[in-house]
Amino acid sequence: MTVPAAEFSRLVPLVRLASGSYRRRIAARPAERVALATRFGLLALDRLAADIVLRRESGGIVLLEAAFEAAFVQSCVVTLEPVRGTISERFALRYGPPGVAEADMTPSANEAVFEPLAGDAIDIGEAVAQELCLQLPPFPRLAAAAIEAGAEADPLLAALAPPAERRGRSPR
Repeated sequence: MTVPAAEFSRLVPLVRLASGSYRRRIAARPAERVALATRFGLLALDRLAADIVLRRESGGIVLLEAAFEAAFVQSCVVTLEPVRGTISERFALRYGPPGVAEADMTPSANEAVFEPLAGDAIDIGEAVAQELCLQLPPFPRLAAAAIEAGAEADPLLAALAPPAERRGRSPR
């Protein structure tokens, strides 16, 4: 069984970190954006770009710090009409040998998540794609989209209503 290639793969061989750090700006090409939109259930992914820094740390650990921006279109959960959105976020990951347990890293609340290294390269594009997926709005909704009266009987529809509607009042 072969593993499919990532839609937005940007492999950085670990030997490139011999001098200590590596910086790169990456951007998804049109075909990559189409493939990512399909993967994440988007109507479109108009832009995805990131600035990446990789740094070697002690104990064979590599720190990835990234800032990314994305512009996308999702379907409104109420009307199914297009909902445009943008994201501008930062994240960090720590890569290390598979034997290094996350508990050994003593992470704080603001510290990077640990990922075991698999092979001799880090896929910075896939790291950005995964973080994009985590940041996408789970229930995109047009501001004017209204949930019909009586929707409170359906727990899923009631959960999609703005807080004021959930309390039985109109939004102000």
